[in-house]
Amino acid sequence: MTSAVKRGATSSTRDRDTQTAREETHLWTRSVHVHVTMKIYFCGSIRGGRDDVMLYRKIVEKLQSYGTVLTEHVSSTELSHRGVCDVIELMSCHWSGVCDVTELMSCHWSGEDASAAGDRFIHDRDVNWLRQSDVVVAEVTQPSLGVGYELGRVVDMKKKTLCLFRPSSARGEVSRLTSCLCAVLSAMIRGADDGERFVVRDYGEDEVDEVLEEFFNALKRT
Repeated sequence: MTSAVKRGATSSTRDRDTQTAREETHLWTRSVHVHVTMKIYFCGSIRGGRDDVMLYRKIVEKLQSYGTVLTEHVSSTELSHRGVCDVIELMSCHWSGVCDVTELMSCHWSGEDASAAGDRFIHDRDVNWLRQSDVVVAEVTQPSLGVGYELGRVVDMKKKTLCLFRPSSARGEVSRLTSCLCAVLSAMIRGADDGERFVVRDYGEDEVDEVLEEFFNALKRT
C-alpha cells in the first residue's frame, strides 16, 4: 500500500471517528439539556381532598429526576385540604402576617392562603407556571375543580400532558356486573385523550416509576 493510500485510509477513519464523536456529544448534550431545563407542572388535589398526598410525594420525587417541578408544594404534607400551610413553614420564611403578594413572592412562600387575596395570588401564580411549563403531569383520581380547571387551560395552551388515574381507587361506585368498587374518571378528561398531546393513563401505585419513564422517554424521541 502506497503512502498516499495509507494517508487516505487514516484520514477516512479519523473523519468517521470525528463524526461519531460529534453525534454522541450532540445526543449527550440534548439529554442533559432536557434533564436540566425541563419545567414540569404537577397537578393534584388540594381543597378537593388530601388523601393522596403521599402518592403525590412519590410522583413528584420521580418527576424531579426529569426536571424542575414548579408545583412541588402540592405534594407537601404540611399543606392541608383548606390550602393552608403549617405555621412553622410560614415562620421559617419570616412571614410578617400581612398577606402582601410582593412579600410572599420574595420569601418563596408556597403555601395556599385561603383568603380572597390569596385566591387571586394562587390563580395568577399557577397560570403563570402553567405557561412556563414544558410538560404537565396530573394525578386525577381525586376529583378536584382546581385540577379540572388547570387541565382545561392546558388543553388550550397545547401543552404535552399526562393524566394519571387509578381505577382501583376506593373512590368509586359499585359495579352492577362485578360487585366491585370501581373508580370512574370524568368523560371530560377521558374523552380529551388524543394519544399524543393529551394522554390519560390508568395505573396502580406500584407502577408510578414505570409509567413516568415510558412517558418521558417518548418525549425525548419527539
